[in-house]
Amino acid sequence: MAARKHHYQVTVRWTGNRGNGTASYTAYDRNAELIVAGKETVALSADPAFRGDAARWNPEELLLASASACHKLWYLHLCSDAGIVVEAYEDAAEGTMIEGTRGRFTQIILKPRITLRDPADADRARALHHQAHEACFIANSLNFPVTCAPEFS
Repeated sequence: MAARKHHYQVTVRWTGNRGNGTASYTAYDRNAELIVAGKETVALSADPAFRGDAARWNPEELLLASASACHKLWYLHLCSDAGIVVEAYEDAAEGTMIEGTRGRFTQIILKPRITLRDPADADRARALHHQAHEACFIANSLNFPVTCAPEFS
């Protein structure tokens, strides 16, 4: 089977010029907008540790959210194919980043809490997380571990 190619396009527009551009490190805001045609604009900034606005999404949160959302989509697909009915799914994902000469993420831990229609499906449902991880486009693109510690109710 030939690989299918998908192309994505986003616009990130910096909105943090206070009038003097980047004249100094403290002269500008880190605010920006994430724009995708036909979708709501997302307010972006840096992490507050890097002079950003805590009320806006930062790149680190977006990376973590991408990994969590991709895993969830694959997991729900696999459960559906296996005849396992998921009634609720909520992931309290966590990521660890270190600063240094080259800052980088060192790990992501997905912590989904899943409600199954039939609790007897828990063992089969737990096993599908490995397959979801193997299929996840985002996890396959990262160079650090992404692990999953699901809980079932």
